[in-house]
Amino acid sequence: MNFSESIKVCFKKIFTIKGRASRSEYWWFHLMWVICYVILLLTADQASQFAYALYWMTAGVLVISIIPLFTASIRRLHDCNKSGAYLFLSFIPFIGSLIVIFMLIPEGSKGKNRFGKNPLSKR
Repeated sequence: MNFSESIKVCFKKIFTIKGRASRSEYWWFHLMWVICYVILLLTADQASQFAYALYWMTAGVLVISIIPLFTASIRRLHDCNKSGAYLFLSFIPFIGSLIVIFMLIPEGSKGKNRFGKNPLSKR
């Protein structure tokens, strides 16, 4: 899955927490979110009209992307055969987010698991 496919899939499955998300689906979408966040930080204190417009457009993208990022994270945990409830660990300052990130990194379960079929299978 490439960058644009990932964004399309995550927005298509905006309210879907059932099933699984492959590493490429999740991490490409997460990259888009991080890029937008960095742009937001870089344009926050700029005085130009272009920076002001870019700031608000990027803020809009981030707000619209919060729910798909949340649901993609749950589906990614499902791909690793873990409950989506582990995402609540990220509310523990600093260490909780690190734990969740390390849970999202490994390759997903081969074949079918309790959350559905492998998202990379062609059938």
